[in-house]
Amino acid sequence: MKIWMAILAAFAVCGSDSWAFAQEMPELPKPQKEHEWLAQLAGDWTASMECSMGPDQPPMKSEATQTSKLLGDRWLIAKSEGDMGGQIMTSVLTIGYDPAKKKYVGTFIASCGNELWTYEGTVSPDGKKLVLDTEGPNMLTPGKTSKYQEVIEIKDKDHYVYTSAIEGEDGKLVQFMKADYKRK
Repeated sequence: MKIWMAILAAFAVCGSDSWAFAQEMPELPKPQKEHEWLAQLAGDWTASMECSMGPDQPPMKSEATQTSKLLGDRWLIAKSEGDMGGQIMTSVLTIGYDPAKKKYVGTFIASCGNELWTYEGTVSPDGKKLVLDTEGPNMLTPGKTSKYQEVIEIKDKDHYVYTSAIEGEDGKLVQFMKADYKRK
């Protein structure tokens, strides 16, 4: 009751012009074609993953599930869960499009790490690949950071491939992870 009294008092003090201003809210910007690109990733997915654990070790294979939803036709929020060497790992990936930067932007967090990864990237001219660049801790050299590149490649409406690569000492990207996603 006190809140309503405060609101009424504010209108009485400020006058009816405040009410007119509140009703003249500007129209929110419409989603753009770049936002629409993300819609094809929404849904429930299963993934088969393969991750290189080092040059002299066999790749680690695992299975995961992912639920991806759009937030307001602008942001993709993908929550994944899978087995990582006998431990359950949960992760959240967000991707949107920033019209001011003219780039896709995003974040990634995982239950097995302390880092907030941030991304910027673009879609390839053929519209099949979203290439996201980031920087973070080098997994093989503690205390050192490296550049990474994540690629989401659309194969068809029910299949996409997610790869991750790290920049080597020679400046070349070395892929260390591949996940093959199929729509449930």
